[in-house]
Amino acid sequence: MYVKINDNINLKVKTCKTKSEISNGMMNRRFTDFNGMLFFMEPTNHCFYMKNCITPLDIIFIDSNLEILKIFNNCPPCNEDDCERYCHEGKYVLEVPGGFCKKNNISVGDICKIKF
Repeated sequence: MYVKINDNINLKVKTCKTKSEISNGMMNRRFTDFNGMLFFMEPTNHCFYMKNCITPLDIIFIDSNLEILKIFNNCPPCNEDDCERYCHEGKYVLEVPGGFCKKNNISVGDICKIKF
């Protein structure tokens, strides 16, 4: 599966749809054969945290019209029980390596396309 942002940035993504996949996300994983992780969610408020992540992440919240609503940049890994939470509404959440959004000029209001 692929996500295209602003018609010029193509990402090969792993998808998370089940409760277990969503809960585990990027825990103890590295970006190896994919560039991002796309979470399919109910269109409501969601909170993500960086527990047991290996690398910093940019967390992108996307609405049902595929517009970027919120970006949390360079969220640091957390190895404690009480990790900072990154919350916003959205139907999709895209996690990419930390710094990716700034490096590629991705910002709130940009449009995504999902290719199955």
